[in-house]
Amino acid sequence: MNYWLVKSEPSVYSWEKFLKEKKAVWDGVRNFAARKNLRSMKKSDPVLFYHSNEGLAVVGIARVAKEAYQDPTTKEDWSAVDIVPYKTLNRPVTLAEIKSDKQLKNIYLVRQGRLSVMPLEKDEFNRIVELSEKK
Repeated sequence: MNYWLVKSEPSVYSWEKFLKEKKAVWDGVRNFAARKNLRSMKKSDPVLFYHSNEGLAVVGIARVAKEAYQDPTTKEDWSAVDIVPYKTLNRPVTLAEIKSDKQLKNIYLVRQGRLSVMPLEKDEFNRIVELSEKK
């Protein structure tokens, strides 16, 4: 099993909208590293959902529902996956919290903040979920 984090601006596609729709086609990614990550996603892999630009926090957990396929928004060689919501975090985990946590100092969100689809190690994923459970 692999672990992932995807980013979306809440004004473009929020966690709340995702919950209402119950499924999202994760398309429109135009970065080669992110495309490679999309193509590495496997069905049922857990995915952290991060609000970028506004909020700057991990807000929920999704799962991969359909593995990589041709991005329907283009005829060029880009990929999309389907994800479904799994759980809203008890509380958002902010970027500031992530940056200040010793276990998370090397995750892509900190090192390559512009990457929209990124892998996480299992312990990094679990640490973010653990932080969401603290008051």
